[in-house]
Amino acid sequence: MSENTGFWKKLDDNAERWLLLVFYALIVATIVVEVVRRFALSYSSIWGEEIARYAFIYLAWVGASAAVKDRAHIRIDVIIHMLSQRARAAVYLFGDVCMLAVAVLAVYTALESIEISYRFGSVTHGLRISLVWFLAAVPLGFSLMIYRLLQSMRRDLMDLRAGRGVHEGSKLFDD
Repeated sequence: MSENTGFWKKLDDNAERWLLLVFYALIVATIVVEVVRRFALSYSSIWGEEIARYAFIYLAWVGASAAVKDRAHIRIDVIIHMLSQRARAAVYLFGDVCMLAVAVLAVYTALESIEISYRFGSVTHGLRISLVWFLAAVPLGFSLMIYRLLQSMRRDLMDLRAGRGVHEGSKLFDD
C-alpha cells in the first residue's frame, strides 16, 4: 500500500509538470517537422499548425493550474508583506475563494460550449477531429485549478491553525 501512496503523492506533486512536458515536446516536435517539411520539401500541412495550436492551448491551461498550485501567478505583494500572518492568510484565502468562484463559473460555461459543439458535430478544419477534444482544455484547466485551490485553502487553514506562516509561493525575483 505504501507504493500506491507514493505513486499518488508523486502524481499530485508532478501532474502538471508531466503534462506540460508532454505538450511542450509535442509543440516542439510538430514545429520542427513542419519547418523541415516547408524548407526541405517545399510542402506544409494544416494539421501541423493545428496540433501546435491546440497543444499550446492545453499547455496554457495546465500551466495556469501549475501557477495556482505553486502560487506563482503574478501579484503585487508589497502590502501583503506589511500584514500580520493572520491577515496575510485571510488575504490569500479571500483571493482563493474569489478564484474558486471564477473557476466554477468557467467550468460551467465551458461545459455548455462543449455540449453545443458536440450536439452540432463541430470538427477542426485540418484534422477533422471533433472540436470537443480541444474545447475540453478549458474545463480541464479550470478543474485542475479548482483542485489546486482547494488544496491551497486547506494548507493555509492548517498553517493558520498551527501558527505557521502561509505558503507564499514562488517569486519571480529574489529580494
